[in-house]
Amino acid sequence: MADPVYTSDLKQALTGDREARFVWLCNFEVEREWALDYVGLPAPRVSNTTATVQRMEELGALLAEPADYLLLDRPLSGGYRHYVDKTGLGAPTELLTRAPAGAGGTSRAVLDSPELMDRLRTLAQGGAYLMPMGNSAQEQRISELTGLRPAVPDAGVYERVNSKIYSRRLVEELRLRAIPGFCCETVGELHRALDRDWGDNAGSVIVKDAFGVSGRGLVVVDSGRKADRLLRLIDRRARSTGDDRIHVVVESFLPKRFDLNYQFTIDRTGRTRLDFVKEALTAGGVHLGHVMPANLTAEQHATLAEAAQLLGARLYADGFFGVVGVDALLGADDLVYPVLEINARLNMSSYQGRVTELFLRPGGVALAKHYPLRLRAPVPFEEVAEALGPLADPPEDGTGLLITCFGTVNAQADSPPPFGGRLYSVLFAHDARHLTELDRRVEGALHRFGIDERTP
Repeated sequence: MADPVYTSDLKQALTGDREARFVWLCNFEVEREWALDYVGLPAPRVSNTTATVQRMEELGALLAEPADYLLLDRPLSGGYRHYVDKTGLGAPTELLTRAPAGAGGTSRAVLDSPELMDRLRTLAQGGAYLMPMGNSAQEQRISELTGLRPAVPDAGVYERVNSKIYSRRLVEELRLRAIPGFCCETVGELHRALDRDWGDNAGSVIVKDAFGVSGRGLVVVDSGRKADRLLRLIDRRARSTGDDRIHVVVESFLPKRFDLNYQFTIDRTGRTRLDFVKEALTAGGVHLGHVMPANLTAEQHATLAEAAQLLGARLYADGFFGVVGVDALLGADDLVYPVLEINARLNMSSYQGRVTELFLRPGGVALAKHYPLRLRAPVPFEEVAEALGPLADPPEDGTGLLITCFGTVNAQADSPPPFGGRLYSVLFAHDARHLTELDRRVEGALHRFGIDERTP
């Protein structure tokens, strides 16, 4: 079995050095930082899954190479770290903050950890790079104070190109097939976007914050009554603040076969490489997983490949280089809509790169998903492995289960029981039938912990 080169290829693209040493910072909530100066929908931005999202930083353990470093606000479970070593991928060196992260996430916790900052200065003297999931003012401050070279563009570039308004305007500029919709930067523009005939056949629209993510900052509007209620809330806020700004997009729902996600990488010279195309599993705007490979015709795949080159060139012209994930759609009419939104940062599918490269066989299939659990007390990794039995062994010959994140299982253990947990994984099989069978076996093995039927 050949060693995976996915991360080495990424290092080459970002730094020109395949052997570069990265300090990874998987700041999943970076969109919150980009959104600070933008007015979104009048809804709370606090999520009851914040603790779970925080622990998703452990996904970086399988993206980082063994010679790298991974910034964490608490250590990997010893049992899980041993498991990662058994897979052949190898775990990076863990760098821990002084205390668990608060509302500012791991980046803030790093800045508040003097001993850790000193360690990062030492790594910087050895030529290490800081590799965040996405760059905001906080991550940029870490680079400035430690001397770690950023492997990515500056925070201002990230903020500019990750807005959903930017995505829609880029689609229009490049004349790509677009989802019908509008960009709204004032309350008046939103009124005009929702001023329509809401008869029986009007169809629904979705209003999305420019920096919303994972189901947050979006409202589905399917009637004149709902449109009026939303506009009244926004009008009331505009009157009370004296500010009529709002940063949202309004888009129609299209009949679809399935959602798509594709990733490309722009290197520092502007060359764009299409990395992969996957079928994306979503519900209510929330990411649930991926199916690999996507069931596309050669022509449909070529449409995405062409879009990647056009988008890559335009993003590079705006100062961006690095990993770009794009959400797309295969319509019920078999037409590809190549851009729902651009996520110019590491994406969930990015963290599967080394895993799929190592275990997915030619002609095989894979499913990335999380198993939602309902727990009455924290469970150690060893107990989960015992429940899985032989399924906990690393995949062999293109078949099996790989656990990609364990910390999310107990992330909400401070909540009153039963609390929700997530076991992130990637399943591999030779064909779709065996993949479905493997999924059912894993669900059955985990049933003792209580499958959370409330989670889609």
